[in-house]
Amino acid sequence: MSRRVYLLVEGQTEEAFVNELMVEQYARIGIYLTPIIVSTSPGHKGGVIRYAKVKPQIEKLCKQDAEAYVTTMFDLYALPGDFPGKTDPAYPMRGTGRCKAEFLEVELARDIGHRNFIPNLLVHEFEALLLVQLDAFEQWTDDDRVLEPLRAVRSTTEPEDINEGPMTAPSKRILAVMAGYQKTFHGPLIACDIGLDMMRASCPHFEGWLNNLEALA
Repeated sequence: MSRRVYLLVEGQTEEAFVNELMVEQYARIGIYLTPIIVSTSPGHKGGVIRYAKVKPQIEKLCKQDAEAYVTTMFDLYALPGDFPGKTDPAYPMRGTGRCKAEFLEVELARDIGHRNFIPNLLVHEFEALLLVQLDAFEQWTDDDRVLEPLRAVRSTTEPEDINEGPMTAPSKRILAVMAGYQKTFHGPLIACDIGLDMMRASCPHFEGWLNNLEALA
């Protein structure tokens, strides 16, 4: 049985990631993926700035094609304060990124309330997937020694455990060593060099989401 899945994503980088790494592979098992960039305001797309702007888009997708599934590809890092569960006293502020994501995903699913909705947050952000294999950055640097700070943190920390501080989130760490990093350009290219298999081997929360999608088949 084939399944249609709409992925509401934060921006062009995630859209390209889905199109280039996932669409063809999942079509082979009868899962047909369509990424859709979230709208933030009339004429503008990208980013989860306010949950109040995002919720109607998720609900509309769930309702317009009841036979399809809807999922999200949003960064846990810097989610807005009105996101379901974010201000809940039970929110695991001191927990791991995975604990935080799982808590918020449950709250998001409860708030949307549609059986065909599969909540998903990236821990802590898209760039964590790129830190899986740092060799993929080498073709974009003149001197590979600039990658040493990233190699140092990866020697002790798994990608999804790299924290979400304003200066230490994965994207901020990449920019600190590679000032020319452009998410929409470098992100999908580096991701393609790494591949889904390596990402899911190092990112258990990400793998769990892929497993949920594959179970639809």
